[in-house]
Amino acid sequence: MAANLSWSALGKAKELRQRIFFTLGLLIVYRLGTYIPVPGIDGQALREFMDQAQAGLGGMLNMFTGGAIARMGIFALGIMPYISASIIVQLLAAMVPALEQLKKEGEQGRKKLNQYTRYGTVFLATFQAYGLAVSLEAGDLVTDPGWFFRASTVITIVGGTMFLMWLGEQITARGVGNGISLIIFVGIIAEVPAALAQFFASGRSGALSPAVIVGVMVMVVAVITFVVFMERSLRKIHIQYPRRQVGMKIYDGGSSHLPIKVNPAGVIPAIFASSLLLLPTTLATFSGNQTGPIMSTILAYFGPGQPLYLLFFGAMVVFFTYFYTFNVAFKPEEVAENLKKQNGFIPGIRPGKKTAEYLEYVVNRVLVLGSAYLAAVVLLPEILRSQLAIPFYFGGTSVLIVVSVTMDTINQVQSHLLAHQYEGLIEKSQLRGRKRGGKTTKTRKAPARR
Repeated sequence: MAANLSWSALGKAKELRQRIFFTLGLLIVYRLGTYIPVPGIDGQALREFMDQAQAGLGGMLNMFTGGAIARMGIFALGIMPYISASIIVQLLAAMVPALEQLKKEGEQGRKKLNQYTRYGTVFLATFQAYGLAVSLEAGDLVTDPGWFFRASTVITIVGGTMFLMWLGEQITARGVGNGISLIIFVGIIAEVPAALAQFFASGRSGALSPAVIVGVMVMVVAVITFVVFMERSLRKIHIQYPRRQVGMKIYDGGSSHLPIKVNPAGVIPAIFASSLLLLPTTLATFSGNQTGPIMSTILAYFGPGQPLYLLFFGAMVVFFTYFYTFNVAFKPEEVAENLKKQNGFIPGIRPGKKTAEYLEYVVNRVLVLGSAYLAAVVLLPEILRSQLAIPFYFGGTSVLIVVSVTMDTINQVQSHLLAHQYEGLIEKSQLRGRKRGGKTTKTRKAPARR
């Protein structure tokens, strides 16, 4: 049935259409919010400042916020404080015993962790919004600086971030796809047309040759194809279940597979590494380029496109891939314990500690390929940007996010369509059963009670 699934079934799935329209409506609200400016900003000075800050803020942060930070809108921080808080809570839940116990308590523990994530979001957003307000004053981008401007900016930006978090939760609960991921996805996609227009304008002016333009387009298609292939790649471990007796019946043992993704950590390592590398440039940008000798040396060696920058970027991606996988995404001890509770085992491997060691052995070797793939995807665009001076931000992180979110959303739409087909089959079988039941009641009536 899944193989014969077609998009023509979308017209019959009324609930799915409502979910899609609901999702699109909230995403339109988000895009409109990026154009509402924070009060007290000098628009002309801000545009000139952002044009000069493309290496730091104008690149990564502007991409993740859908252009809101370049316009200094109420969604200037985007959803990034929530993502940072959720990653921090996940890492703490993997290392702090009290939070790890909460994680094992089911629905109540999950609600408690979500509450901690929201508190963390408010704290991070407040800290970042205050730093943003002070930086705007230091850069002479404010019409009336002072504590009133700082307070209004913090309240406005923190409120915008919390509203975005609420929008994402509503999309996840009542729409299609993961709401937080879709908000980042829409922010990235919204900046693509302007970036392409600037790219082709450079070609028309002669700054870029036609061969470079064609080469970059071919590279984009090749990178997207490669990312899709690697994100769908799995290493399957055979799992065997023994015979079991339930009452007087004996059930034969079954077998299944434990799938291990080549990239279990997703896009998290690239985001972590990018944030660390952008920190010196961002500090220098917000301080009005008034840097000391130490910061100047760091910027000289760790500027975008420098050899040390690329080496450190690749090393951080590899490190965070291993760290996040073994601490959050895939814990061999927990997987081995769950297999033991379900009476499952890997053929030739003892349950328990030996299974955990074998899983760690397999994941370590799978991650060699996964971390190398992530490092290649994030480094290739950086090298091309520095060598060819491509005038718009095209990073491996954005490609990973766009491809991953698109695949996840399409899978959810297909699952809704498949569920709709099952519901249709069940309704038809019930109708047929009623018809047959009606005929039998007409021909054979039950004896009346006396």
